[in-house]
Amino acid sequence: MTLPLVFINLERDEERRERLLGQLHESGIEGSRLPAVWWADLAEDKQAAGYCSDLNARQYYKSLLNGEKGCYASHLTAWKMLLESHAPALVVLEDDVCLAPGFAEALQAIEALDVPWDMVKLIGRSHEKVRSSRLLTAGLKLVQYRRVPSTTAGYVVSRSGAQKLLASRQPFGRPVDVDLRFWWENDLCILGVTPSVLSLDSTSDVSTIWQQIDRLSPMARWRKLRMKWQLNLGNLLHGRRHPPLGQARRKPSSNRR
Repeated sequence: MTLPLVFINLERDEERRERLLGQLHESGIEGSRLPAVWWADLAEDKQAAGYCSDLNARQYYKSLLNGEKGCYASHLTAWKMLLESHAPALVVLEDDVCLAPGFAEALQAIEALDVPWDMVKLIGRSHEKVRSSRLLTAGLKLVQYRRVPSTTAGYVVSRSGAQKLLASRQPFGRPVDVDLRFWWENDLCILGVTPSVLSLDSTSDVSTIWQQIDRLSPMARWRKLRMKWQLNLGNLLHGRRHPPLGQARRKPSSNRR
């Protein structure tokens, strides 16, 4: 596997960092730490450039917490890092993942894909609804989702994907995992691997960046319901925008350098 790999990690989360580095070493994979953004430490002008409260009010059902903003900013940093390099794609992990059997083989197969893609998710729910699929490795399938799962714990992003995301998600108004689910807004081609080649470790139950979410007001509950309706409608209207896996054969030039 020649693709670069980064994992997002706060300086204080040494235990998570060492555990993940150990797993990568055992798998024969090199990875580097991408310092996670602590939102409160950003200058006001950078905060204003990153997060838009007006956009948030239009797109989401509640204001984002600082942890959610910092998480999004960390992923933006990863996408910028890719475009500043000569790599065709970048593996991005959050630091609370465990590598599953087949992880390294999946990355090698993704690197060699002959179909267009902007992002390939490495973790999802146990039973995702898929539109089409094809063999990725002997024990894994590459899938085209009916509904993109929300997690951003691990994925591979191509140069074309990073370009689309940076062009359309600055500033942002939703959490990063929710924005990815609205893939038709920037014509993202998001695929996935099943079964997942990552899992969440026990520390993911106690987030180091999220605070306890308050109970939603009646208005917020209505706005959340509206957002879910928009998500369902968007998937219904745009679900066949990309050809089923197996029909597209040419890798887009934007994935190459």
